[in-house]
Amino acid sequence: MTQDQAATLPVIDIAPLRSPDESKRRAVAASLGRACREVGFFYVTGHGIAEPTMQAMFGASRTFFALPIEEKRRLAHSRTGNNRGYVELGLERLDMSAAPDRKEAFNIGLELPPAHPARAQPFRGDNAWPDQPDFRRLMLSYYDSCLSLGTLIHRGLALDLGLPEHFFDSALDLPMATLRLLHYPASTADKSAPGAGTHTDYGNLTILAVDGVAGLQVQRRDGAWLDAPHIAGSFVCNIGDCLMRWSNDVYVSTPHRVSQPASERYSIAFFLDPNPDAAVVPVLTQPGMVARYRATTGADFLRSRLDPTYDHVPAS
Repeated sequence: MTQDQAATLPVIDIAPLRSPDESKRRAVAASLGRACREVGFFYVTGHGIAEPTMQAMFGASRTFFALPIEEKRRLAHSRTGNNRGYVELGLERLDMSAAPDRKEAFNIGLELPPAHPARAQPFRGDNAWPDQPDFRRLMLSYYDSCLSLGTLIHRGLALDLGLPEHFFDSALDLPMATLRLLHYPASTADKSAPGAGTHTDYGNLTILAVDGVAGLQVQRRDGAWLDAPHIAGSFVCNIGDCLMRWSNDVYVSTPHRVSQPASERYSIAFFLDPNPDAAVVPVLTQPGMVARYRATTGADFLRSRLDPTYDHVPAS
């Protein structure tokens, strides 16, 4: 990858979003907005999540995926429901024109107390946990850190869109966000199956940590494909289809894919979808704008995107 290509994916220090100086927050907001309009992907630094935490997360992920398949299947996505649990190799197909994805995953959602009234909403439920010391505590702590980071980035995006800075806060306090551990086996002679097929993400914002093994590729607006190399101490972020809809196409989600890696690849994604009952109504922030989408809810939109991903799997 050339330096010119690397520059296509901006690196944004978001630490000033925490500053009491509004001008500093607005400067970061402008950088975030420019990235969301021009390429839809960006790196963030200054996020505040420590490197030892990331090392522990990747260590726990490797330990989980090394479990015997029978143990992982006891935590299967199909048994747990509500978009949680283990997703076996080949069960997902993100690109409907390609072979099923060559990856396995483990999904973790928001944990709510048994008596919490929001438990009755769509995509709520219990997580499935492996018998792995400290796994649950580590995952839920990281989940909370990513949610705080994602909410902070949304405040910058709200400023860029000309909205009140905390416009999105109430739509993200009990989100359908999914923390997803991902494992891509090393490349085989059969290249017909992608690691992850070409797709756009479904929700508002994705916060991705990678282990340094190449694979992620991003499609520029002109159709060219760029590698997204690992930058130490950063996360790769991108907006998804729900925020594109919410912004009335001011921001545009970007197709991306994961090629079969030369060696085993691990990544950790936090997909920030809004609350199930969040009103996703296109915001009209520019003179003469007309809504391009009807109003929907966070849950209805997510369901419309998730269901086709598993349509190729026979009913059990």
